[in-house]
Amino acid sequence: MTSGVGVGVGEAPQPLSVPQPSVPPQPSVAAQPSVPPQPSVVARAARFRYDCALRWSDLDVFGHVNNARFLTLYEEARVALMFTAARREGLTSFEDGVVIYRHEIDYLRPVGYRAGPESDEAPRVLIEMWVAEIRPSRFVIAYELLDGCQVASRARSVCVPYDLGAQQPRRLTDAEWAFLELWSG
Repeated sequence: MTSGVGVGVGEAPQPLSVPQPSVPPQPSVAAQPSVPPQPSVVARAARFRYDCALRWSDLDVFGHVNNARFLTLYEEARVALMFTAARREGLTSFEDGVVIYRHEIDYLRPVGYRAGPESDEAPRVLIEMWVAEIRPSRFVIAYELLDGCQVASRARSVCVPYDLGAQQPRRLTDAEWAFLELWSG
């Protein structure tokens, strides 16, 4: 007895056709859209720049800016961003309370007290800062302190919005978040 599958009377046996799963046609490599290469360096957002005069009281016994005074210089720049620049954008809520959770500073080179081109001009440093991270209840400010054209220090401050009346941390408002994003990078 022969298998009668696919065989009619007086016909030669035909192979049974098994349906194959349908596979969509693949476009050729040349037809695929090209993806632009990703840059290896991500462009940084705008930095907030603060020009800061050094004071005689910033110096230590060695004639350099004292390491603790770097925090004061960074604080001046941070206040200029969060109070002055924010106020220009119509945002005053940072003035109601922000506390520092942590500071990290890397001292790369000493900063001396050298007078500027005019003998009566105090020496100056430039502090560039940006928002390195934003979370619902904290944000990180990153800084570089430049003495002339050289980076003398890098730092980070973890800032926490704080309700001074309730004496407790609070979340960032939408307006605060939007302002910080202007400087994130």
